[in-house]
Amino acid sequence: MDLNPKETMFRSITKMNETMSTYMVCIDAPPHIVSDGLWGAKEGRRSPMKSFLPLFELQVLLIFVITQICSLLLKPLGLAQFISQMMAGLVLQACFEVEPLGTGLRKLFPYGTHDTISTISSIGFVLFIFINGVQMDFSLITRMGKRAWAIAIAGLVVPLFTSISALILFNNHVTKYIGDYDNLVVALVSHTVISFAVIASLLNELKMQNSELGKLALSSALVSDVLCTIATTTGTALMVTDDSGVSKVVKNLFSLVAMGVFVPLLCRPAMFWIIKHTPEGRPVKNSYIYIIISMVFLLGWLSVKINQEFVLGAFVLGLSVPEGPPLGSALVKKLNFFSTTFLLPIYVTTSMLKADFSMDFSSVSVITIAFVIIMTHFIKMISCIVSALSCNIPLRDALSLALILNSKGVVEIGLYCFLYDNEIIDGQAFGVMIVSIMMIASIVQWSVKFLYDPSRKYGGYQKRNMISLRSWSELRMVVCIHKINHISSMIDLLDLCCPTAENPITVDVLHLIELVGRALPIFIHHHFQRQGTGFRKSYSDDIILAFDIYEHNNPHAITAYPCTAISPPSLMYEDVCNLAFDKVASIIILPFHLRWSTDGEVEYDDKNIRALNCRVLEISPCSVGILVSRRASLQIRDSCIRLAMVYLGGQDDEEALCIAKRAIRNPGVNLVVYHLVANNSEEEVDDDDDEELQDVKYEHSVRYQQVIAMEGSETASFLRHIVKEHDFFIVGRRHGISSPQTDGLTNWSEFPELGVIGDFLASPDLQSRASILVVQQQLSVKKHDGWLL
Repeated sequence: MDLNPKETMFRSITKMNETMSTYMVCIDAPPHIVSDGLWGAKEGRRSPMKSFLPLFELQVLLIFVITQICSLLLKPLGLAQFISQMMAGLVLQACFEVEPLGTGLRKLFPYGTHDTISTISSIGFVLFIFINGVQMDFSLITRMGKRAWAIAIAGLVVPLFTSISALILFNNHVTKYIGDYDNLVVALVSHTVISFAVIASLLNELKMQNSELGKLALSSALVSDVLCTIATTTGTALMVTDDSGVSKVVKNLFSLVAMGVFVPLLCRPAMFWIIKHTPEGRPVKNSYIYIIISMVFLLGWLSVKINQEFVLGAFVLGLSVPEGPPLGSALVKKLNFFSTTFLLPIYVTTSMLKADFSMDFSSVSVITIAFVIIMTHFIKMISCIVSALSCNIPLRDALSLALILNSKGVVEIGLYCFLYDNEIIDGQAFGVMIVSIMMIASIVQWSVKFLYDPSRKYGGYQKRNMISLRSWSELRMVVCIHKINHISSMIDLLDLCCPTAENPITVDVLHLIELVGRALPIFIHHHFQRQGTGFRKSYSDDIILAFDIYEHNNPHAITAYPCTAISPPSLMYEDVCNLAFDKVASIIILPFHLRWSTDGEVEYDDKNIRALNCRVLEISPCSVGILVSRRASLQIRDSCIRLAMVYLGGQDDEEALCIAKRAIRNPGVNLVVYHLVANNSEEEVDDDDDEELQDVKYEHSVRYQQVIAMEGSETASFLRHIVKEHDFFIVGRRHGISSPQTDGLTNWSEFPELGVIGDFLASPDLQSRASILVVQQQLSVKKHDGWLL
């Protein structure tokens, strides 16, 4: 390699040996960090192209531009984000070989600055590992079911022992034709292990982390990652490269055990002390955050001193941090942009520049490494599928799970860079393994998207709605609560449904909390476990206490099961639908995303709640009700409630009418049914054929009124007239159903999830204080065809 002084950071270069690439270089001490500007090229001045900081900034800018272009071009393919960063590295490496781009790039990336950008960007990788350690709930290992353990151990042990046995058996042939035996061992072991950080990132991009399959994959990855970390660190400690022998091994092992025991033993109580001294609802002090970040690098330095990777200390400290708010979420928010968004893409891109793609891909060594990688993944796929099938997981889901657990990503890139920098693998093996990461990640991403549909499991042939319930049967409901002020309105609705000992109600109360500062979504049944895990006790205490009191005041009539779900807002619908499906609920009650004060002003407008409501309406396994609350409390037991039902006909209206029929069992409820009909409509509902409406018409506590509405304007005028006469409205959603009574109103509908009538009644222009329940009956089952069951 011939070095051009103009393409380096050195002052002068002298070649010492013609046969070997040995140079004597002269550098500035101290080195030039900042320049004297564009005119700093004069003699004795610091030029921007000879100063580290300006070059670093230009390199980062170029990498950012190329990465964003690659991300934009690859986005339609649905690939993982890190693949576009790897492609940026490939493009950048190819540009070095093309003139005149190569000359310009060599001036922008002069010899001597590679270590600078690699070292700075590797901080992003260290913090990425630390953040994933923070997001791990290590205590879950002791509470995981047999399925996660069986799949993790089978996916780790079977391919490892099978492939190692094959290598030992053909050891003579391998050393004869391949030469470097270490490359094959690294390829085998690295493609066997399962990284929690990689699986969590994949599931996050696929929006599957809150699904049943996603939770199982995360649990299995957590078990495998911890077992692999213990095994690899122990193996590294046993490696001795000098003549110190047994004493060196003992020292390494003792230091490793000391770090693994004393860091959590000392740091975790200190973390809880920080949480204890942080007032509820207030952020953690920045001084505590900075001390923890400093400890990350201190423990990394100690890891290197005991012959381990720098990231080990960061990972162990991350496991010691209590996941979730306030401390875990504060660390994630503070570091996520700096590490994952800014430095990590630079690290991935610059790592690609180390790969040697000038090799002969038809050579025996390259083919052998590729064959070992393929065989390892094939055996791992088979072992994961078989273990999943033995746990009664369907074939299609078992195949999806096996693909997920075979995924590779940023963690493996960091591992290969470490091995390459320490000359354990050569540039050729590094290039093959980097290419394998890109191919495997792409195949997994596409295959899982094709195979797995989380909403498929909600399809059933059992009727789960109000109209199918017999009059004496128990009503099962799922009630969702996001904020404390939702409690009173949900209890009022339960009172409206008139629970009695003869017609009891079983309600699963689901408190939904946004997932911050942890990777594993968590679902807690407070009936079995009153002390929550991963969040402070007071977060759900008000809800638990309120429904405990409500259950106590309604013996044998109400049975309440409080639950808490901590998950990403975009995936909360999975928790809601899972609970309703498992509990065979007849209806899910969701709060509306808007809440008004007594003077009509909007108190809050939560877009996450609205997105959740819309998604549940699409895939719910049962009927759904959206409650628009405008009163602090209806006080149904102590006053007379003026209830109204606006009926046009159709399945949703029939479902809403069933709820109204339950309400009139309460003597304090006066129901008025407004039947809107079009005088000359061919689609007018025939009263003789509508059994539900006929039953209600002749109840002594019901006033039936037929209203002729030829078009939407007449319906709107009528609703304005009656809206202030009632305390509560029940209406059907009737989404996608057109009728003369609502013609023209659809164009003015602001919230389609409420339907035409519900949206009109919820309008603040009416200045109404009446609450509204919008009901959608269970959707009909759609068959899912495919080549796998």
